[in-house]
Parts: sequence; C-alpha cells; structure tokens
Amino acid sequence: MAIRVGLVGFGLGGRVFHAPLIAATPGLELSAIVTGNPERAAQAAAAHPGATIVPDLAALLSSGGVDLVVVASPNAQHVPQARAAIDAGLPVVVDKPFAPTAAEGRDLIEAAEAAGVALTVFQNRRWDGDLLTVRKLLDSGALGTVHRFESRFEVWKPALKEGSWKEETAPGAGILYDLGSHVIDQALLLFGPAEVEHAELGVVRSGSAVPDDAFVALRHLTGVRSHLWMSRLAAQPGPRFRVLGSAGAFVKHGLDGQEPALAAGGDPAAPGWGAEPAERWGLTGAGDATEPVPTEAGAYPRFYAGVAAALTDGTRMPVDPADSLAGLEIIEAAARIADL
Repeated sequence: MAIRVGLVGFGLGGRVFHAPLIAATPGLELSAIVTGNPERAAQAAAAHPGATIVPDLAALLSSGGVDLVVVASPNAQHVPQARAAIDAGLPVVVDKPFAPTAAEGRDLIEAAEAAGVALTVFQNRRWDGDLLTVRKLLDSGALGTVHRFESRFEVWKPALKEGSWKEETAPGAGILYDLGSHVIDQALLLFGPAEVEHAELGVVRSGSAVPDDAFVALRHLTGVRSHLWMSRLAAQPGPRFRVLGSAGAFVKHGLDGQEPALAAGGDPAAPGWGAEPAERWGLTGAGDATEPVPTEAGAYPRFYAGVAAALTDGTRMPVDPADSLAGLEIIEAAARIADL
C-alpha cells in the first residue's frame, strides 16, 4: 500500500517543490494538505484533487489518515510542527532550515530518536545537476587536489516581497538560513567538516528588515577552503561554482533549472527531467585549454524516492539530520563572527 503523506504548508515550498515531487514518487500518495489560507486551499484542491484539505496540523494528526508528515511551513514553525508529528509517532520530513537554532535542531533529533521515528531534512539542492557534476569531477580526480571551492547563490530581487514571511524578522529569518542552508550544506557534503574563518553579513536592500547579503569563508579539516556568497541584490551574479585544483578548474554559471521547471508545472517523472542544454554547461581545464563538461541531470525526485525506500525497506533516509545540524552550527558561527 502507498505511504499516505500529509503536507503542511502550501506556499512556495509546498506548492512548487514538495507537492509535485511527492505526487510523482511511486509508493507515496499525497493524501492531505494543510493550509488555513482560503486562496491556497483552493489552489491545492485544484492541483491535487485526490488530497483532503485540512485547516491545521492538529486536524491532520487527529484524522489518523497519514503515515508521513512533511513540514513545509515558515521556518519559525518547523520545530513545533515537526515535534507534534514526532509526538504522534509519525516520521517527518522537514524543509530546510529544519530549526532556527542548533540547540533546537539537536533537541528535535533526540526527540525523534527517543520516539523511534524517522526524521530527515529536505536538502534538495544536493541533487542539483551542477553539484552532481562537481561530485563526478571530484570522484574522477579530473581536477587533481582541490584547494578552493567557490559557490554563489545570488539573485536579483531588489524589491521586497510584500507580505512574505521571509522579509520579516523572525527566528530562522535572513539569507544565511535561506540560501545559506543550501550552499553551506553543499560545501560540507563535498569536503567534510569545517570551521568558519571569516563571515560578512549585511542588509543591502532599502527597507529590508533581515540580512540579505552574506559571505562565509570556511576551512575544512581536509585543508580545502570554501568561499560562499549569498545575495538577493546581485544584478550580475558571479559563477555558480568555481572549483580550483592542482590539475585544473571547473567553472559553471547559472542556477539549476529544476525549480523553474517545477514552478512552470513540469512533471518530475517525465523522461529527460533535469537535463540541461549544452549552452549552459560548465568548463573544465587550465588556462586557455578548456572544454565543456556535460551537466549531470538534476535529480530532485531522488529525495522522495529515498524517503519511500527508507520507510518501506528500512534503508537510511536520504539526508541525515545530523548533517543539517552541522550546517546550523556553521550558520550560527558565521552570524557571531559577522556580528551584525
């Protein structure tokens, strides 16, 4: 029988990412969607007619009609909602950042372990095609010994989004928790544990109440240095990745295309999902001797396929929450060093 999934939240995360990916995953059934917003409730019912729309998490948990809870609500609600699901004995997927503080994240992990239920974090950008390409190059040794990893998640959004919780002062708000949760997780995934050597955090958009521009420099225990940029006011973004090694470099521009494809209503189960056209491929080599590297196909569907396998076969969840906890510790250390 299919695993019945209850999705909490139908904003950008729930509507664009979680709902389509859950619906496209064999073995999962999107059974219920939680939203108290009438407009979003109508959107959810139209997009997913087989799902029951419920007004709040309490109604979902009391119904007994789900086997898995996915928390895709605003960051400040992640911990209490995930804890309520854990207390009800249900496994949980929590969107990133899975907690506003490392201490709360640690408590959530311990609560899940004590209850004997599975907990994982939606670090979807582990399955970006460009990151998978970097992973392949590292595994092949094509770049030699890497000494620096540069990663940028920069967008051009000079106008504040009225009514958005991401623009309001709240626990887990600001660019380090939003875009930083991605780039920090990717750096730790590729090169292992690290310490913060330097951090800058600023408010650069007029009227912004939260940090919207940041730089973090990490030194990994392996000796690799990661330089990570995040910004909502980048009129001309730099390379998405620049990886420097003893035998060559890899430079890639542009963000992974899966988010806009999902936002446009694309089917993540369709053939060719995540493929990137040749004109967007990155370059590898040294000096003038460079050549294009085909981008690995982006693979967001692997996350929920991994969740289904873990709940069915007892395999590991696709993301260890301890990894996301390590990311939160880096975020907190960076914020202390930046001292904004």
